[in-house]
Formats: sequence, C-alpha cells, structure tokens
Amino acid sequence: MDGMKPGDRLPFSAITDRKPLILPDGAKLVLWPILALEVWDIVRAMARMVIPPPQGVPMIPDHPNWSWHEYGMRVGFWRIKSMLDDLGVRPTVTLNARTIEEYPRTAEAVMDAGWEFNAHSYEQMPMHKLKDERAVIDKSLKIIGDFCGKRPRGWFGPGLTQTYQTIDHLADAGVEYIGDWVLDDQPVRLKTTGGKPMVALPYNYELHDIVMMAVQHHQSQEFKTRSLDYFDTVYAESHEHTRIMAVAMHPYLSGSPHRIKYVRETFEHILSHPGVVCWDGEQILDWFNKAQPLPKSRKKKSGAKKKKG
Repeated sequence: MDGMKPGDRLPFSAITDRKPLILPDGAKLVLWPILALEVWDIVRAMARMVIPPPQGVPMIPDHPNWSWHEYGMRVGFWRIKSMLDDLGVRPTVTLNARTIEEYPRTAEAVMDAGWEFNAHSYEQMPMHKLKDERAVIDKSLKIIGDFCGKRPRGWFGPGLTQTYQTIDHLADAGVEYIGDWVLDDQPVRLKTTGGKPMVALPYNYELHDIVMMAVQHHQSQEFKTRSLDYFDTVYAESHEHTRIMAVAMHPYLSGSPHRIKYVRETFEHILSHPGVVCWDGEQILDWFNKAQPLPKSRKKKSGAKKKKG
C-alpha cells in the first residue's frame, strides 16, 4: 500500500490541551459556508436519488434523478445566490471543473460575485474509480485556474472520497487545504510524503443538506433546528477555544423552495451574534497559517532547494 493512512498524517490532539488560537478583533467563531456545484453525467448512475426506480432496479439513463440535479443548477443555485447576496455572505464554492464547461453561466456568476473557487475534481465520480488520479487533479486545477485566473488553493473530493495517495497528489499539485475531514473543530496540519504543507479545514457532515435531507430524510425545518442547536454549543465553547462551524449546501437541496427560508433564517441567526465572522476557506487558511506558523524546519523542507552556485 502506497501513501499514508489518516492516523499517520497527524498526531492525536485533544482540543482542550491546545494553546488557544486567536481570531482578530475579538472574534471567537468562524462560520464557513460551502456551496457545492456538480456535474452528474447522464451516461452513469446518478450521485443521489430523490425517487427510487421502478422495481428498485437502477436504470441508465436515469432521467428523473438527473433532472432533479438539473433543477438545482437552473433554479436552486440562483435562489441560494440571492439569499447569500442579501446577507453579504461569500461562500467557498467547491465545483467540479466540468461545471465551467457545462454550466458556464453559473461559473461566471460565481466569479462575478467574487466567491472562492475550490476544486471538486473534474466531475462527480469517486477518486477510487479514476484510472489516473493525479492526471484528473491536474486537469481540474488547470480548468478552474484558466477560467478564473487563479488556481484553487483548496479541494473537496467528489463524494468526499480519497485514496491513501490523494492528499499527496494534491500537495504535489500545489493544493494547500482539503475540506473532506470532520475530525476537529479547528484546522490541523497533515503530513505528506513529499513534505509539502497541507491543512485540513474542519468540515461538517452533521450540518450537511445531503445528510439531513437526502440520507436521513428529515423535514425542511431540521436544517435550522439542528444548525442552531449545534451553534449554541460551539458558540459557548468558543470563549475558551476558537471554533470553525461549516455549513454545507447543494443547489438541488438547499435551493428548494420549501427549504430556502430555513437556510436563510439559520444564517441570519448565527450572523446576528457578536464574535462571529463569516469566512471562506482561503481566509480561514491564511488566518491559521499566521496564527500557527509552520516550524522553520518544515518551511525549509517544503521550500525549493537552492541551486549550487
């Protein structure tokens, strides 16, 4: 087996044992909104199903579930964007690079709004099924970088998938943070085989519209109920240790008419509290790197080697 298991990439650390991370201007908690834009290819099985096939046997092409996702790109995205614009929220947008090719109008709206572009592979296919993982990573970063003039600094795996080698491929390609892991409330540094720096920002499967709505099949108001219960706890805890609270959205779920008001009320309530800042992934990464700089030995190891003169 090449690559490292997750436990080999970072030592165990209890949050209560750490030196406090200090946010600027007296802030205590970071709200990290994430919006995922994906391409579901009709020639393959859909990533999710809202309606099961007759007799329970998946069929290809799957027009019913493909069109459910398509509604999110045609309508749901714009509903979410209107809400975020009204609230002055700039999310991290993690997108399949193929979105730029298939939905250029949507990608242009993200760029015009000044939102962060985060890479989400090329299309919605597990990393385990790729013939050449590194080639797909490079292709994805190039397409997004060519489109917006800046290579993405962050990455989310499609379906949050990784092999044992994914993080090393990403680090070698210049990616600085991943958002797939949910093992902490604060950013953590990961070891890579090449010694290049990589940070895992705290993601969240609990405050995730796929988990709540497509997997657990909760009623629409659960988004608000669970998010605010979660917020009450981490907000109280943040007076001792800074917390990152990620909230994940997909246009075909959070952009539905019967859910959007609860999503909006969630953001309004959280942002009304003192000591809360709303940042994208790049802002969190830059703050963390400044608040907890790499040791000098790590900086030297990850830097370019000097030429012998």
